[in-house]
Amino acid sequence: MARDVISTCPVCEGELAITRLHCRTCGTSLEGEFGVGRFGRLSREQLALLESFLRSRGNLKDLERELGISYPTVRGRVEALLRALSLADGDSSPADEAEAVEADDPNQPEADEATERRAILDRLARREISADEAAEALRAVGGA
Repeated sequence: MARDVISTCPVCEGELAITRLHCRTCGTSLEGEFGVGRFGRLSREQLALLESFLRSRGNLKDLERELGISYPTVRGRVEALLRALSLADGDSSPADEAEAVEADDPNQPEADEATERRAILDRLARREISADEAAEALRAVGGA
């Protein structure tokens, strides 16, 4: 039974390397050190966001409706996804991006941000995300 490849060590959170590839059709095996690629390093949440983004064909308003979260939160998550894929502009820092997200909707309820922060911290407590991923997500929400 094939399983998804994990890219982070469950013990120390270091990056894992793939050392063996096997073809089920012909039985050929390759041994060496292989990376998981940029998409293999994404968390399940980031992959789900990417799938939703593609389903909405990049329309952030549609993504907002599908995910049931505010537009600034959608933008923050997309920015975090871009950073995770090393596709973000090098000109802005995560703090600058969080401020830009907050500036887009000054009437956004603080309760929404508190709920987002709590959900991130819960995922960290369940070890679904690393401390670095939690910090990045908190910055995207505007809480750090």
